[in-house]
Amino acid sequence: MIWRDFLILERFRSRDERALSAKREAHVNLVSFRSPQALGLAAAGAAFLLDQAHKFWMLDVFGMAAREPIRLASFLDVVLSWNRGISYSMLSAQGDIARYGLLVLQLAIVGGLCVWLWRTPRRLTALALGLIVGGAIGNALDRLRFGAVADFFFLHTSLPVGPLANYVFNVADALITLGVVLMLFDAARGGEREADAAR
Repeated sequence: MIWRDFLILERFRSRDERALSAKREAHVNLVSFRSPQALGLAAAGAAFLLDQAHKFWMLDVFGMAAREPIRLASFLDVVLSWNRGISYSMLSAQGDIARYGLLVLQLAIVGGLCVWLWRTPRRLTALALGLIVGGAIGNALDRLRFGAVADFFFLHTSLPVGPLANYVFNVADALITLGVVLMLFDAARGGEREADAAR
């Protein structure tokens, strides 16, 4: 009788432990889904897909290569420009060796940003890093497929010098810039919190 009762209790205890273990696993999965890393990966995927969808539309559907520049505003035109370097065509890579070297450099930077994304506990930083990584991978894919990055927006102002004087960019560049701005904002906000905590 005692032995039978013991077996019954053991059966219930095992069942309860399994149920508790299942709840813990579900909680862990839920927490990881809401983690900064999950947010960053989602942002990276969205940035990459948005950039590639826009490039596909402009090159293969709209046929921007066969069209004249389109004026959107007094300071902004839609064009097609192939950038063989990085921003402002710096480090222009004409040959295959230089092109692949620049591609390796881009991927190394992306790898470093992915490590940062994996380690950050801050959601806004993870979101910013995801946008930067997704945009960078989109441009790297252009370099691998076409030998250059396709840019479509020509920003021009009356400023004599500076980043807003003449700048050709694409959706990936815009998302990378947004990511940098978010990172700076999050860093400034974190600095303010640390200063308040030190008072």
